[in-house]
Amino acid sequence: MRIGCPKEIKNHEYRVGLTPGAVREYVAHGHEVIVETKAGAGIGAEDDAYRGAGAKIVATAKDVFDRSDMIVKVKEPQPSEWAQLRDGQILYTYLHLAPDPEQTKGLLGSGVTAIAYETVTDDRGGLPLLAPMSEVAGRLAIQAGATALQKANGGRGILLGGVPGVLPAKVTILGGGVVGLHSARMAVGLGADVTILDRSIPRLRQLDELFGGRVHTRFSTIDALEEEVFSADLVIGAVLIPGAAAPKLVTREMLSGMKKGAVIVDVAIDQGGCFETSHATTHSDPTYEVDGVVHYCVANMPGAVPVTSAQALNNATLYYGLQLADRGLKAIAEDRHLRAGLNVHRGRVTNRAVADALGYESHAPEAVLNVA
Repeated sequence: MRIGCPKEIKNHEYRVGLTPGAVREYVAHGHEVIVETKAGAGIGAEDDAYRGAGAKIVATAKDVFDRSDMIVKVKEPQPSEWAQLRDGQILYTYLHLAPDPEQTKGLLGSGVTAIAYETVTDDRGGLPLLAPMSEVAGRLAIQAGATALQKANGGRGILLGGVPGVLPAKVTILGGGVVGLHSARMAVGLGADVTILDRSIPRLRQLDELFGGRVHTRFSTIDALEEEVFSADLVIGAVLIPGAAAPKLVTREMLSGMKKGAVIVDVAIDQGGCFETSHATTHSDPTYEVDGVVHYCVANMPGAVPVTSAQALNNATLYYGLQLADRGLKAIAEDRHLRAGLNVHRGRVTNRAVADALGYESHAPEAVLNVA
């Protein structure tokens, strides 16, 4: 199979779908790999490194899309990219379709078979291709929040860890999953006063044992949510429903009860965000203010640390990428975890959460694949 890797074009996106090391693995499996020139520049991987791994370097993204059977990316395709996709081609990348009707329409019109990293599952019920970026984003959320809390950046002027004789900042984390766990680790390490809210008692018990009492855990009710958000200096939105739009846990009205200069970091923004006042921002203009509350809603947070995040992402995506390259649609038909990742196939939505969010009919992957 011919595997293509274009250069990412989203604002300040420096990651790359295939590192030279990953290219070498595909080539070892007998596949041809086509990489757009300078695709790996953001991680310090020059064209010669890709050539050394066995890739063919081409001048434009069009060359990649025209010549490839499977496209491997990082971020969801932008309008100029989905216009180049075609019937019978496989797209393997993050999609986040539920809050993005235009992209969904574009993919449906292209006839492409689209596998979303964020809905591929594993035997433990986890999301193994989303997890590494959730780890990065969770840790970055605290760094971003700490910076936004500085007075010059519009925040309250609070140091997360405080100093002897001065209380630390209060950090509230909505959601105890991968993002929440890694946000808590960073915040605790900096000396903040941390509370995690979740609706799973077993998960709260696990977090309590993991942190040995260094974080507060609360079952998430409306009362608990309001109390913790209103008292917080920094709120991290870390709620995820796989494939679906994120629930709006914090309303516009609730902002009036928050401290002036408090900071919201909405890590769920790729799925529409869990704050009613959230809208996607970029690394070049990451924050805005609503009712005196600073919002940080960058939709590709791990892109800020591409060397770390591209390596972590490739480590996670390589196995299933090779399965797709080796066996094509049969890999999806025969592996329930890859089937969970199938969001769009030849003009049909094959993920129920996406279909429900956008008003499409949902088609079972098994019914539309038609693999002999």
